[in-house]
Amino acid sequence: MPPLPLLLFCFFFVFFLLLHRLVVRLSAAGTVPSCHGPRVHPVIGSLVPFYKNRHRLLDWYTEMLEAAPNLTFVMWRLGARRIVVTANPENLEHMLKTNFANYPKGKPFTDILGDFLGRGILSADGDLWHMQRKLASHEFSARSLREFVVNVLEREVGERLLPILSSACADRRAIDMQDLLRRFAFDTVCKISFDTDPGLLDPSLPESALAGAFEVASAISAKRGAAPVSAVWKAKRALGVGSERQLRAAVKLIHASVMEVIRRRKVTLENGTQHKDLLTRLITGGHEDEVIRDMVISFVMAGRDTTSAALTWFFWLVSSHPEVEAELVKEARRAKGRSDLRALKDMRTLEACLCESMRLYPPVVWDSKHAASDDVLPDGTRIREGDRVTYFPYGMGRMERLWGENCREFDHGRWLSESGEVVRESPFKFPVFQAGPRICLGKEMAFLKMKYIAAAVLREFALRRVEGERRKPTLVPMLTAHMAGGLQMVVERRK
Repeated sequence: MPPLPLLLFCFFFVFFLLLHRLVVRLSAAGTVPSCHGPRVHPVIGSLVPFYKNRHRLLDWYTEMLEAAPNLTFVMWRLGARRIVVTANPENLEHMLKTNFANYPKGKPFTDILGDFLGRGILSADGDLWHMQRKLASHEFSARSLREFVVNVLEREVGERLLPILSSACADRRAIDMQDLLRRFAFDTVCKISFDTDPGLLDPSLPESALAGAFEVASAISAKRGAAPVSAVWKAKRALGVGSERQLRAAVKLIHASVMEVIRRRKVTLENGTQHKDLLTRLITGGHEDEVIRDMVISFVMAGRDTTSAALTWFFWLVSSHPEVEAELVKEARRAKGRSDLRALKDMRTLEACLCESMRLYPPVVWDSKHAASDDVLPDGTRIREGDRVTYFPYGMGRMERLWGENCREFDHGRWLSESGEVVRESPFKFPVFQAGPRICLGKEMAFLKMKYIAAAVLREFALRRVEGERRKPTLVPMLTAHMAGGLQMVVERRK
């Protein structure tokens, strides 16, 4: 008799093969439109339109939100929870602040990312989240940490990033800015988090196994969240096959690597060595090793891809607007020689351009909570216990009712007042850094890093798209906003 895992695999394979054929047949059949949402079939719900639009979910969701009078639509499909998607700022304020306790991350979120992130601040709820939030809030508010970040940036930008761009300029070769920025971000976030240098920008060092494991774990976790039917990846996880086997191996490597760093750091601290990184602050707080491990992994994930994703789309947009680029270069050169926090804060045009870039291409395109009990949103949408309630920053940036007729155009002027000060939009209208009690603690640090890097690059180099490449890049919604195919650019030294 065949072993049980093989029988289970065969069962699920046949079941989903039949389900796939059913979806294909029904896609040509008559359907019934739902109220402010996709079309609905009996039994399988909106599985057919979801399946047909699975490669363009961002645009599909945006189209449905534009058509909805309250900027909200509801969808359910076989194999998934009922989902409410909203771009309504009043709804966001209700779920992220007013009725915060009713909208935790929830078990479905933990099922998707818990294997990777564990009990870290990005996935925790309740008392555990409050404890980590309080601890992280204290650390991120420390001026000594901000000064440590600036010192790390000075060294990494001056000794690694700019020399690589200079080399590409001398060789007249194109360089993938997305890949370069991701490598740079991983190096700096590891240095800031636990004072370790993976050396991804150093060609003399071997490829980092830890960086590769983070790449695999984040990619497969993102595919879990986007799966039309969650039972598929759950079955693969139970059987330990395919991508789930890869994920398990990657997470094992990440956990072992971070625990070894914690062990070594404790030894150096006992010997009297001083460190200024986040890991040291967590260890001296007396927390359990596993809690520290999960918090460090969350910090690395939060800082690894978000700033690099934001800067990738920023450099692409700036290269398409030479008049804006000229303004930015002037501002960056005025601040040359001033790497202090005040100089970075004074770069208002740069901050406005970064905000506008993230409005159109937010690093995290959507985020979900799960209702703990029945509720009613301010726009009248009824929420049932267990519903997945998703707010959608990508679609919100494209809503004419929120940003005016030119909502799809890059216009950094919308972020500057008549006196030249940066306009502070409501976080419920511009939720790039979340809002309410869960608002991103690293917001100011993220702006600090992005401003420093952007100013340093634009001051010395002009980035031009590869000749003949004028197509609009495709955004792939992984855990962060990935640019399909990368961002190939030619580097020119400014005169």
